[in-house]
Amino acid sequence: MKNSQILVLFLIGAVLTITGALFKITNEPKDWTTFFLIIGMTFEAVAAILMLLKLFKKKNNTDSFLDS
Repeated sequence: MKNSQILVLFLIGAVLTITGALFKITNEPKDWTTFFLIIGMTFEAVAAILMLLKLFKKKNNTDSFLDS
């Protein structure tokens, strides 16, 4: 995956997590607030794992990580 695709995954997760947290703060009694938090944090975790895998599988040391 490209860095921009991983960034999009992370941003989607951040938006979902913030949305779920705001609904939790306002004491919204719905079950979908927890669903937003779980799905958002899952997106962020997947993006972090993909970024770490990409960082450790760098082919040559002359290229910068951000160039790919």
